[in-house]
Amino acid sequence: MLAHVHRSDPNSPMYAPASATGVLLCHGCRDLNRCRMGLQRETLRSDGVVVSELMCPPDSEGGPNVAHGGWTAGMLDELVGHTMMLRGEFAVTGTLEVVFHKPMPIELPLIATAQIERREGRKAFVSARIELASSRALLASAKAIMVLRPANHFERHEQWLQTQVNHEPQ
Repeated sequence: MLAHVHRSDPNSPMYAPASATGVLLCHGCRDLNRCRMGLQRETLRSDGVVVSELMCPPDSEGGPNVAHGGWTAGMLDELVGHTMMLRGEFAVTGTLEVVFHKPMPIELPLIATAQIERREGRKAFVSARIELASSRALLASAKAIMVLRPANHFERHEQWLQTQVNHEPQ
């Protein structure tokens, strides 16, 4: 049975509460009550497009006043994941193809959009883009394949991980 994200049971691995500004919070951000990556606000529009406001925090600076490429890729991954979560669907990233169009500035307002392009079985093909809020210049874009997962996804991962951690190399 496929998992559904919800906001009611804090003990559930599928629990994703929203911050005061409407950002769904992952397990690592819940205690902060904000997205540690810089996602500030997100809205699922009636046409299915997710519009997000974000800003690269200074601790993700790679070059002078430029975001580290890992932050950009990580944020695009976050955006495609939230496109599923805002619909209540739990999916993991199967593939993520990132295109860096321009250097990503730190500490400037950014706007992102993401949407599901199509579906095939348990796969959702999602696109996302990040633009500079002031000029709408395209900075980065991505295409992802998101895979809907069963409710025991994290439990199965823990079981698998234990076989790897307890495995002695020969």
